[in-house]
Amino acid sequence: MLSPPGYVTDALSRLEAAGYEACLVGGCVRDSLRGETPQDWDIATSALPQQTIQVFASLPVIPTGLRHGTVTVLVEGHPLEITTYRIDGSYTDGRHPDGVTFTSRLEEDLARRDFTVNALAWNPRLGLVDLYGGQKDLEDRILRCVGEPTRRFEEDALRILRGLRFAATLNLRVEPATWQAMMDCRQLLDRVARERISAELRKLLLGESTGEILERAAPILGVFLPEILPMVGLDQHNPHHLWDVWGHTCQAIQLAPKDSIVREALLFHDIGKPPCFTLDEQGTGHFYGHAQVSAAMAETILTRLRWEQEAIHQITTLIQWHMAQIPPTRPVVRRWLNRLGEENFRRLLAVRQADLGASAPSPQGQEEVARLRELLEEVLAEGLCFSRKDLAVTGRDLLALGCPPGPAVGELLAFLLEEVLSERQPNRRDILLDLARTQLDGKSL
Repeated sequence: MLSPPGYVTDALSRLEAAGYEACLVGGCVRDSLRGETPQDWDIATSALPQQTIQVFASLPVIPTGLRHGTVTVLVEGHPLEITTYRIDGSYTDGRHPDGVTFTSRLEEDLARRDFTVNALAWNPRLGLVDLYGGQKDLEDRILRCVGEPTRRFEEDALRILRGLRFAATLNLRVEPATWQAMMDCRQLLDRVARERISAELRKLLLGESTGEILERAAPILGVFLPEILPMVGLDQHNPHHLWDVWGHTCQAIQLAPKDSIVREALLFHDIGKPPCFTLDEQGTGHFYGHAQVSAAMAETILTRLRWEQEAIHQITTLIQWHMAQIPPTRPVVRRWLNRLGEENFRRLLAVRQADLGASAPSPQGQEEVARLRELLEEVLAEGLCFSRKDLAVTGRDLLALGCPPGPAVGELLAFLLEEVLSERQPNRRDILLDLARTQLDGKSL
């Protein structure tokens, strides 16, 4: 049923040969049943941590989490997490067990797990151990808690977001009792560290059915993203839009490629619409300046959620420019490449396409995006200059011509770059040097 790599079966065999039970558990079993190759192979065992260390005494062993029974063993250079079967104690903080009790029984270890699709175990001797119907739930595409859902979420509120993430990434339907418990326990997310929430949110955004899950889960997300709640149900009163602001946002995310920066930008691209909303005399809705307001709000939110500064800059830049008019011409494409760089200009086009796709049909808009992509490929294929580093002349060349050191060098380089980007001049060293001499001879820059 499962075909783990040799180093994994070797680790299982070593533990069993020493008299202990050992199984693959959790996500690696789940993903294998779905026909996917797991990213990680986690092992659970009846051996106590010190016993595991003794079994693998000939290999590098890292005591990564002895308090919770986990050691990491390097088998053929691959790190394997091996954890003793355990029973979790009470969860006073709503996130971590106050303590754990080690057990020799796999059944007790599986009983503490969050969802049936994760409460699966396997080894060559026992085969699949499925005490809670996880395999059938996978086949039926259902996400269900192990045991009583409210208790699971009261133990660890992060499981609410994990559940949304599994539903989105595995394309599962959350069964009613589990969904109701998620809603009832959502305020417990206030107890969870922002970094943990951010990590789950980012994974959730990259799912197969993210848009559907987000649209339904707005009350849950609103616990740590209260800024999205005014978007829910806000009729845009505009013929260009088919959904309310939140519905449009979710549709756009669903249509976007699985690029984290693109989808994160789309999550916040219209968050500034509620405070910018106006109705004209004809009853048409407008959101003047919402791109800039959304970018500012996104920066505040992402900083609060402990996003990295570089990612915040990329996301807010895309939001700031997502409404920009970009005529499909080569000089315009080269200027945008100069402004954003290739990767983020591609992302801006992806944001624009998803935004258009989640609005009323706009063949002209989609054609413009397609044409911009064609021009982008042409510019890149021809190796055309779109930044100072690509210019055929350098600041040192300008100094050699007699350009005064300091800001004048930058001003002259900027002038030459604009001449090249506009395609008034080719990016040729001799021509640009002649043009620089002309400027230095007295013409204004």
